[in-house]
Amino acid sequence: MSTTGATADPLAALGALPGVAESVESVRKAVDRVYGHRIMRRRSNEITSEAALRGARGSAALSGADWALEEVRRRTDFSGDDDSRTMGAALRLTAEAGQLLSVWRQSPLRVLARLHLVAAAGDSDAVGRPRQEGEPVDEPLVELPLPSAADVSGRLDGLSALIIAGSSAPALVMAAVVHGELHALRPFTSRNGLVARTAARIVLVGSGLDPKSVCPAEVGHAELGRAAYLAALDGYVSGTPAGMAAWIAHCARAVELGARESTAVCEALQRGAA
Repeated sequence: MSTTGATADPLAALGALPGVAESVESVRKAVDRVYGHRIMRRRSNEITSEAALRGARGSAALSGADWALEEVRRRTDFSGDDDSRTMGAALRLTAEAGQLLSVWRQSPLRVLARLHLVAAAGDSDAVGRPRQEGEPVDEPLVELPLPSAADVSGRLDGLSALIIAGSSAPALVMAAVVHGELHALRPFTSRNGLVARTAARIVLVGSGLDPKSVCPAEVGHAELGRAAYLAALDGYVSGTPAGMAAWIAHCARAVELGARESTAVCEALQRGAA
């Protein structure tokens, strides 16, 4: 998504695309349903912790490490094979995200650098900085054309300016754009999908839509499946109104499913089953 020559609030136009307002309203209702649950009033910290674990599992699954939830709970060592390191990176990012909320609106590029440093620690020397020309990108599940390092730099600057300036568009739209843009750019040499999904979560939490982080969109993305995720991402990369609207709708559905997951956790806690 280019912001060159755009209006002062380029995301406002995305909020007006067909179907987006309906997606925003559907997400709001789903989020309200979780926050209105009686268990949330007494045990919200437990719901947040469980959502974090399930969100990390979902994000790792989209990056190829599709583990059962109980396996994630059981493990203590995530330094073994590639799947273990991917799961460990997802868990570290989930824990780190809450520490970066206050920095995001003032310095989003600093936050992205920190997220990559946390995710890719030990993977290579190219951590915590955008990739340079000629550096390979380890993102085997995404087969989109790879923008040049120069394009990445310019578009990251544009995205940063957009975040700092703020927008009248709903938080869902901002989160979808941040998510889609980072995944399309793949600005780092590795772990871009994990970073993109964590950044989207920071937007949803920091905006106040999901302040307690109990609606993990990563759960929904994983439930909808990797094929649907990549197809929707293709729509974002196309830049067409229909493609952008489809990506936003996909992200909305993922948040709804994340909210539904936490509602189910609330119900289980209420029954004494979890």
